[in-house]
Amino acid sequence: MNELPLKGIVVLEFSQYLSGPSAGLRLADLGARVIKIERPGTGEAGRKLAIKDLWVDDNSLLFHTINRNKESFTANLKSAEDLAIIKKLIAKADVLIHNFRPEVMGKNGLDYTTVQQINPRIVYAEISGYGKKGPWKDKPGQDLLLQSVSGLAYTTGNGSNGPVPFGISIGDIIAGSQLVQGILGALIRRSKNGKGALIEVSMLESLLDFQFELLTTYFTTHQQPKRSVIANGQPLLGAPYGIYDTADGHIAIAMMDIHVLADTIGCDEIKQFSKTETFSKRDEIKTILAAHLHKQSTNYWIEHLHDAGLWAMNVLNWEEMTNEDAYQSLQMEQTIKAGDKEIITTRCPIRIDGKRIVNERPAPQLGEQDEKIRRELGVVN
Repeated sequence: MNELPLKGIVVLEFSQYLSGPSAGLRLADLGARVIKIERPGTGEAGRKLAIKDLWVDDNSLLFHTINRNKESFTANLKSAEDLAIIKKLIAKADVLIHNFRPEVMGKNGLDYTTVQQINPRIVYAEISGYGKKGPWKDKPGQDLLLQSVSGLAYTTGNGSNGPVPFGISIGDIIAGSQLVQGILGALIRRSKNGKGALIEVSMLESLLDFQFELLTTYFTTHQQPKRSVIANGQPLLGAPYGIYDTADGHIAIAMMDIHVLADTIGCDEIKQFSKTETFSKRDEIKTILAAHLHKQSTNYWIEHLHDAGLWAMNVLNWEEMTNEDAYQSLQMEQTIKAGDKEIITTRCPIRIDGKRIVNERPAPQLGEQDEKIRRELGVVN
């Protein structure tokens, strides 16, 4: 592959858990040198956040997944000596990322105003839970809590259920992705005028932006979008949009003319509804469809629907998905060796000039680059 676009860019990552580290991961994938600044002895909290009690050496599998291809430098920010070293690093860095509460970096003398005085060209990028102002600014910025207060949990699951959260930390990952967008924009601007920037993203704003379709509709109608009672796929879309049981599994059906669908699958009963009633009579249509689709296998319906050019797909679990030729052709997996263990994880999804971005470098051990970075800075222990 040709040289990665961020080669030569130095990123200091003062981050923990998911949102900040996910941003650092993507910048590292794109060629930046990402240095995690961690507490001596314990490191960032994500090292001990184990999902399904899975560990690699003394660190969680999650930590290894989201911190691959980075360096680790330990510093006690309450120590004047260590803080002086950090400020030397800041003077040489291009980007600083943090996802601590707004006041934390300020208490350590690393707020934007102070950092900008050290390095006016730096792009200072921060993620908060709810922003720096307002009555929620000190609330815990945890993903499930943000999904709940942002209304997102009322977009998922059927209307007959209570609120249903996403099965992934969607707020963390979206905020991290949007922070990267802001950083890249600021780096482009800096290349033109030499000025640094302050980039601010809150998880709440990220999740509100994520719901722009639903919120725009709400602002227009002043009515809460309602989920289908059955087979909800998207609260704003009418029948047949949703996931249905079949005789041996499930099938996902997208937008389509319900009369064409009726002819294709032999369900004349839904022809009683006009094409303009697919939203107002959504649950009635879906109830009839659900009973009809349960009579045959998923593949039976898929074959008929695809032959008619209608949009439908199997609903796969991860075992089924990873055995599909379509998945294997993407080559989304990469192997990382951490100590004496091999970890299979996903690669960067971006391709540049037709080439996949793969880097097998594992997450760093705590303080692994301490000596190297001190030498680079001319600091002697």
